[in-house]
Amino acid sequence: MIKTPYVTGERIREYLQENKRFDNRKADEFREIEIELGVSKNAEGSAKVKIGKTEVLVGVKMSVGEPYPDSPDKGNLMVSAELLPLSSPRFESGPPKFPVIELGRVIDRGIRESKFIDFEKLCITKGEKVWTVIVDIYSINDDGNLLDAAGIGAIAALKNAKMPKFDKKEGKILYGEKTNDSIPLAKEIPISITVHKLGESLIVDPTREEEDISETRVTVGSSNGIISSIQKGNETSLKLEEFDKVLDIISKVERDVFKKLEKFLK
Repeated sequence: MIKTPYVTGERIREYLQENKRFDNRKADEFREIEIELGVSKNAEGSAKVKIGKTEVLVGVKMSVGEPYPDSPDKGNLMVSAELLPLSSPRFESGPPKFPVIELGRVIDRGIRESKFIDFEKLCITKGEKVWTVIVDIYSINDDGNLLDAAGIGAIAALKNAKMPKFDKKEGKILYGEKTNDSIPLAKEIPISITVHKLGESLIVDPTREEEDISETRVTVGSSNGIISSIQKGNETSLKLEEFDKVLDIISKVERDVFKKLEKFLK
């Protein structure tokens, strides 16, 4: 973990004790969220998401292959992430490191466990051919909270996606010919919210400076108040009463974030 200078960290904690932040937000308040859909012509679906100065690009591609042995009548999901050096001097080119792997796994779990994708409808021939949904996440600018930006981007890109045409006789995808069919998705939109602990305070949507002094975090995926996934990060533990507060914060913030996203995701 790259640490913020001691004085800055202490000042952030002191402000939070008074329920203040350097950008004048409350502890449970997100920055402004912007979504631009269809930013890639080559992807089946795509979205660019900005939360404050944090920015990610998410693309969705479709491929056809064999199903997994334990789910012969269901399609597949693959989520990968790439933290680009252009988005932060902290990121380097080369083999994926733990933060990259963790980001992909957290987003994968949020989508999969929420049942947002109807995988049974992605079956072409049971036991032989199914659609695979591939979600690729790229960081454009890292000013904190890439996790939630990536989660929102994945959902937006999935909703934006159109199925490519599949030639059953030839057994291949005609990528240049999109259909009007969307990926089979649930009506309820799952949202992943990450709560960070800084000293005695719990906050959402941290800036880069706040995230640097975060002691631990919990990402909760939920839809209409129903929790589908929970992922804890970092080594510091949470007390039971703190975890109860996390769930209370998630309940409120999910509603607030959904209101911000609703106009983009209709």
